[in-house]
Amino acid sequence: MPISPSKRPHILIVDDEPDLLELLELTLVKMGLDVTRATSVAAAREQLSAKRFDLCLTDMRMPDGSGMHVVEHISQKRLDVPVAVMTAYASTENAVAALKAGAFDYLHKPVSLDDLRSLVKSALKVPDGDAPTAALSQRLLGQSPAMANVRSLLQRLAKSDVPVYIHGESGSGKELAARMLHTMGPRASSPFIPVNCGAIPETLMESEFFGYRKGAFTGADTDRNGFFQAAHHGTLFLDEVAELPLTMQVKLLRVIQEARVRKVGATQEEPVDVRIISATHQRLRELVDAGKFRQDLYFRLNVIELSMPPLREMHGDIPNIAAAILSRLDKQGTAAFEPEALAALQSYPFPGNVRELENILERALALAADARHITVEDLHLSPSRSETDDGGAMPRGEQLALQDYLDQLEKRAIIKALEHTQNNRTAAAKVLGITFRSMRYRMERLGIN
Repeated sequence: MPISPSKRPHILIVDDEPDLLELLELTLVKMGLDVTRATSVAAAREQLSAKRFDLCLTDMRMPDGSGMHVVEHISQKRLDVPVAVMTAYASTENAVAALKAGAFDYLHKPVSLDDLRSLVKSALKVPDGDAPTAALSQRLLGQSPAMANVRSLLQRLAKSDVPVYIHGESGSGKELAARMLHTMGPRASSPFIPVNCGAIPETLMESEFFGYRKGAFTGADTDRNGFFQAAHHGTLFLDEVAELPLTMQVKLLRVIQEARVRKVGATQEEPVDVRIISATHQRLRELVDAGKFRQDLYFRLNVIELSMPPLREMHGDIPNIAAAILSRLDKQGTAAFEPEALAALQSYPFPGNVRELENILERALALAADARHITVEDLHLSPSRSETDDGGAMPRGEQLALQDYLDQLEKRAIIKALEHTQNNRTAAAKVLGITFRSMRYRMERLGIN
């Protein structure tokens, strides 16, 4: 059924090349859209002031200025118009600057019509402006400047398909940020597939990421999709992406470039449409310099970098974050902190960040003599404590990197669960609240027989 003329989305395209304007207009009109042209920044401003548009698409280089001026005009006037920029391959840094200034997305020149159609479809499905704010307020707590910056950037990036690299210490909320980028954007109704790259044995990586055909290897009894096919039209979150071996990095780079995958044992490639979000607690730039991570893949993943602040840099936010976690964990709704307990939490360095805070509070609720009054003693925050199985502070005198320390805790928890279930891995996975496949990967990674 054709779209009613009164309901057709209205698109403003801004470029000084007549041939490109003609091509863009023809393509958009065939999609059932109304189109208005502008050949300069000044003309674009006039059109934006005179009419309401559902999307603005602007070139970066204009005779009287830059596409950045169009982006800034829309932002300053608080116009509810998603804006995307077109840029030559050599000017990607300009596109990134436009994204940070509030642009929705960008297209490389020469413009691919398939990419144009995909961008327009995504733009016209963007949720109302109030929805991201509401979702953020419910999920990201804290009023510190660092968290405010994260909120602002998440809100802008959620509308786009631009690859985002999230950097932050373990437990600082990288996966939460990735999920929010997904749920606040146009892909929210499609799958969000998180993958812990450090938990997959190297021998299984290709089949897990790309799937396999029946008979491709011993045990391949049926066709099976991989992570990319599972995330089709949605988001693929590559957690701890720095753990990928170089051979897998090459294959991943090709899939991202071509947007096509070939299952193990297959002769034909199949298209995939996914947004890539990656994360790691390591410094990818340093790994690139050391030759441990491919530079071309790094630039593909790190179009926009989002840094999650560690909890120790948000001391003023700790009471509110702790109260919210305690409220969620306390089924009776009666637990509260003694003032000394809150003061102790604010002075604690939290090497494991928010995840460690949650572990500490969960333990305190379970062990407190009176859960209605959480005391300093209930928190067990002493840095000299030698018991580390429960996710507390690192023992004094040990010089462990944070990831090694967390791996030790994870290994002990898995071994305890296996002992408790008499080495029944399925039952142990249920005790730990993880899937059997995740259990298998973690045992392989941590060397547990």
